Amino acid sequence: MAIETRASELIDSIPEEVGMSSERLRNVTRLVQGYVDDGRLAGAISMIARHDHVVHFETYGNMDDEAAKPMRPDAIVRAYSMTKPIASIALMQLYEQALFQLDDPVSAYVPEFAGLQVFDSGDEHDYRVREPIREMTVRDVLMHTSGLVGRADPTPVGKMYAAAGLRGSESDGTLHDMIRKVGELPLHCDPGSEWNYGISTDVVGYLVEVISGQRFDSYLDQHVLQPLAMPDTGFHVPESEFDRFAACYERDDSAASDDAAGGKRYRLQDAPAGSHYTTPNTYHSGAGGLVTTASDYMRFSRMLANGGELDGERVIGTRTLEFMTMNHLPNDGDLASMGQPRFGETTMDGIGFGLGFAVLLDPTQAQLLGTPGEFYWGGAASTAFFVSPAEDLAVVFLTQLRPSSSYPIRRELRIATYQAITD
Repeated sequence: MAIETRASELIDSIPEEVGMSSERLRNVTRLVQGYVDDGRLAGAISMIARHDHVVHFETYGNMDDEAAKPMRPDAIVRAYSMTKPIASIALMQLYEQALFQLDDPVSAYVPEFAGLQVFDSGDEHDYRVREPIREMTVRDVLMHTSGLVGRADPTPVGKMYAAAGLRGSESDGTLHDMIRKVGELPLHCDPGSEWNYGISTDVVGYLVEVISGQRFDSYLDQHVLQPLAMPDTGFHVPESEFDRFAACYERDDSAASDDAAGGKRYRLQDAPAGSHYTTPNTYHSGAGGLVTTASDYMRFSRMLANGGELDGERVIGTRTLEFMTMNHLPNDGDLASMGQPRFGETTMDGIGFGLGFAVLLDPTQAQLLGTPGEFYWGGAASTAFFVSPAEDLAVVFLTQLRPSSSYPIRRELRIATYQAITD
């Protein structure tokens, strides 16, 4: 059993030493605490590092309302889609070994994808298909321009995924089982023509398996998690750490009118006891399967802010990381130009996408305080991280509320963080 650490013990510098204001950083605390006090979040953790020094680490509210357990600094949470950048780094490590090229067709490594057709007309039960304009490439699955979608997608292909049991991180079987199922279904659209959020990064995980010859979870552990000293990040919560596993909630405004709920605007969605994350699984989802802690994910974020290295361990090359965090969308367009006018709680104007990360192209178009070149992503339970190379800044925010579009707290957190910079 891990010994609980106090949040204050994880702060190694005062804000003024790294060009931030202690007083102005209280806006971060007030922001997040306000969400807890208003009954919108059960609990949360905010963590900020600049120039590789942690200057802010706060816990708020409860990690488990039903058990009346206050949020712990070492609480284990569902990372969901914050798994994607980690999986993408893993695949690009293999790229650095010249084991594949980004414009290679995925079918060169996944024979089941040879001859994939594109949905043309009809519905999920009766449809016609056509030839794609081009094949899906490795870069497409890193960028979500693969033509693949997700089970929650309202399109006919999304409904086919749901019927086939393609349930993301909650899927049964293995990544290879997923590949076989997808290989029997049509693509939603031509590769490269649209940006569609779905199971592309599960295919990234499978490519890691095929190209490395290791199971995806073993590869991640050996080449990313252990080198970065991220002991609490993995595809399930060990029994010895069940006491640190947070509950997950979902927004429920009707609960606020229930006197018994005490003004809370959420209800339990996934209790720690009985959660599928407490059982070792065989489906290691690169799209959303990891659990993590604030300290662990900050180590990953600090590595990114440091150009691919942390504490003498180089995880990815500096130039490779710079390449991954460039905008790879066609004609240097933004996500709005790729059929995504809005995603989650925010518009996609001025937001590009690289190889596993969203990229802030133009803060004025995005109407978002930040720096061009900032890269980031978040998870389904409202978690988020962002890294600003220009400011040498890394921020991690953890909570457990679905859906992530419930509130604009992740945008607000950027404002509260950037306004505290004084140099």
